[in-house]
Amino acid sequence: MEIDILTLFPEFFNGPLGVSMLGRAIQSGLVKVNLTQIRDFAEGKHAKVDDRPFGGGPGMVMKPEPITAAIRSCKRADSHVVYLSPQGKPLTAKRAAELAQLPHLILLCGHYEGIDERVLATDVHEEISIGDYVLISGCAPAVVLIEAVTRFIPGFLGDEASVVQESFQDGGFDCPHFTRPEVFEGMRVPEVLLSGHHQKIAQWRKEQAYAKTKSVRPDLVNHSY
Repeated sequence: MEIDILTLFPEFFNGPLGVSMLGRAIQSGLVKVNLTQIRDFAEGKHAKVDDRPFGGGPGMVMKPEPITAAIRSCKRADSHVVYLSPQGKPLTAKRAAELAQLPHLILLCGHYEGIDERVLATDVHEEISIGDYVLISGCAPAVVLIEAVTRFIPGFLGDEASVVQESFQDGGFDCPHFTRPEVFEGMRVPEVLLSGHHQKIAQWRKEQAYAKTKSVRPDLVNHSY
């Protein structure tokens, strides 16, 4: 997969893209990530990328010319352009898995009060939100989306079964997990996990996942179980 990130702050991504499994995937060539400075496509002496909104109101709006030029500089026939926005559809595990099937993603990071609406009408395929809140920019959501998506690329995880067993893969939460030592601060690992009885373990995990989902996110229960 190839990913192009369009932003006013490319340096934001130096840390997240260089560490852990994502960093190794980029190093090995499994994932290719390109960073594009939107300001490079702005015209004029001051390379202006924002202006006051028509109709008044607070803040500044990103101008359509540099954004459109930046998108089209890397857009190709198989590209899918995503604008990270609190007004987009929620990012889900299902959507992340679908995006992982695409060869080329272009992630547009908004800044200030957002972008000129005409860019959405002409060059953006979909808007995606990582939650019902507003951040300083689309940079952090872009990292979240990249991590959510790349996990589904074959070869990204050492154990492919990890993807299947994670939270939300069946619509609900994952089960609790334990490792050594068997006793920690007086708390023992559940006996069933030490029994070696795979059927009982699977049933226990299913029950525990259901109980946690019902307690924390009851809205998911009808869709998951």
